[in-house]
Amino acid sequence: MRSDLRASMTVAMLVAAAGLLGGTISGGESARAQGTIQAQLNDYPTAARAEYVFACMASNGQSSDVLRRCSCSIDTIASIIPYEKYVEAETVLSMQLVGGERMSLFRTAASAKMLVADLRRAQAEADILCF
Repeated sequence: MRSDLRASMTVAMLVAAAGLLGGTISGGESARAQGTIQAQLNDYPTAARAEYVFACMASNGQSSDVLRRCSCSIDTIASIIPYEKYVEAETVLSMQLVGGERMSLFRTAASAKMLVADLRRAQAEADILCF
């Protein structure tokens, strides 16, 4: 429930900031802007969020407090990086676990390292905010 409230408050603040920075926004434009921002905040599928929370709880404990913290964590990550980049980073991480010469590309390529670094930064921020 808190994540929904936080997302709504974020949308309201972003729309208000857009109004202050960009002049006036008509009712229709405001609704479209709010819908676009909300879509960006909720671009992670429910199944992906659930998988993250299950894995997080497996690592941190099976209590309601950990459930709340893990949910906060994925919400924070989702607010920092788009789902597409999250999937790419998770793919790189899983490919790095596979041995062999062909998989060395996932360990050495600058773009792969950048994707993983972005995910790690988002996770670190989520840890600070949620745990």
